[in-house]
Amino acid sequence: MEIALHVNVDHVATLRQARGTPYPDPVEAALLCERAGADGVTVHLREDRRHIQPRDVRVLREVVRGTFNLECAATEAMVAFACELRPDQVTLVPERREERTTEGGLDAQGQRGVLEPVVARLRGVGIRVSLFIAGDPAQVDAAAQLGAEQVELHTGDYANARGDAAVARELDALFQGAGRAHAQGLRVAAGHGLTTRNVPAVAALPHVVELNIGHAVISEAVLVGLPEAVHCLREAIARGYRSRRP
Repeated sequence: MEIALHVNVDHVATLRQARGTPYPDPVEAALLCERAGADGVTVHLREDRRHIQPRDVRVLREVVRGTFNLECAATEAMVAFACELRPDQVTLVPERREERTTEGGLDAQGQRGVLEPVVARLRGVGIRVSLFIAGDPAQVDAAAQLGAEQVELHTGDYANARGDAAVARELDALFQGAGRAHAQGLRVAAGHGLTTRNVPAVAALPHVVELNIGHAVISEAVLVGLPEAVHCLREAIARGYRSRRP
């Protein structure tokens, strides 16, 4: 398998925070995911602390054996926290308090003045920086110019597309974005809204080397258990990868 699967365990913490109990523990979930074959773990530490807490991030940094990817907004407080913690990777994402989940990609082109020093600061302490963006040319070009090492292509529009024509259009946009990013020396990841049903087509896209998937894994785990949910997702990714265009 040449595509890394990073499982996002945010929604284990969502269930915990709903009752204010110490369980279920996202750290325990992360370890189960790795034992089941995940290549890394992703968490999003949000400003409103609606699910993942700073304690979770600190413990995960110590126990995750694969890649530990911290998603966060490009704020002073979060950047300082990341520089102190030094996860393997930081993915910068847009964030609004009123949203249910991250909506759309980061405006790398429009926020250059904010993002450029943040990217430089994170890279300066040895953290790989990824920008969560749409695959349109202007955003990809801006990510490269800002000094990011990776882009994570937002797959939400693809996941929400209905009808063959709409799905094909969104897949082509991801195909074009992945190719443009790769041509500029960027690693290419993808994520948001991916499930066992729709992930094979994304895994089949050339240049995609990492997938970040959370909600679907945790939802499936409620029914079949976390290890089985991870296994099923890996099998779906493998099916897509085997059909990848040369």
